[in-house]
Amino acid sequence: MKTENSRPAARGTHHGGTVPAPEAEPAGANAVPRSRRRGKRVLGVLVAGVLLAGGTAFGTTLPDPTSSEVYRAVADAKAGAESERDSLRSDYDSLKSDYETLQGGIADKEAKVQARETEVGKAEAAVKSAEAAVKKREEAVTAAEKQKAANTVSDGTWTVGKDIGAGTYRATADVGSSCYWGIYETGSNGGNIMENDLPGGGRPSVALSAGQDFKSSRCGTWNRQ
Repeated sequence: MKTENSRPAARGTHHGGTVPAPEAEPAGANAVPRSRRRGKRVLGVLVAGVLLAGGTAFGTTLPDPTSSEVYRAVADAKAGAESERDSLRSDYDSLKSDYETLQGGIADKEAKVQARETEVGKAEAAVKSAEAAVKKREEAVTAAEKQKAANTVSDGTWTVGKDIGAGTYRATADVGSSCYWGIYETGSNGGNIMENDLPGGGRPSVALSAGQDFKSSRCGTWNRQ
């Protein structure tokens, strides 16, 4: 008997034969068509084959990069640069050591120079002090000599209070027989004799006051007492 829901199996002919009907696809929304699953499997096989072939090719045909001339040239250049770097570093360390040594020597020399300058300064101060003392003595001697000169009277005519100071004068040595001294009134030009003498020997002395002229002849020098 034939019902409405029964469906005859599909059949056909292909080159004189029959083609079996396609299998039923799985039901459901996430179902993957069979043809797509078959394509993925084929693609996976091809990729695996390519990778296997590529790995074999790389392993058998590519040379070792460390054995190439370029690699060796780069390695040699690197080694040369490192050697030059080490040499420069050694030179730098040596120069730095020399510099530090020189700096230490300079500091030591500067300290010695400073100490020497201090000693020189002290010596200069001592010299200046000695020079000042000598100058003071010289000034004292000069003043004494001037004072002595002011208190010393030689041959000639002198106005007391102008040329010589008032006071008592005495011959510095024994006089001879030709010695003459005279005291005159100032301004009389020897006309007004107040006192005179020809001592003839010994060390005579005279008392002189302002307003008088004193004359000494062949008596040597007189010192104020």
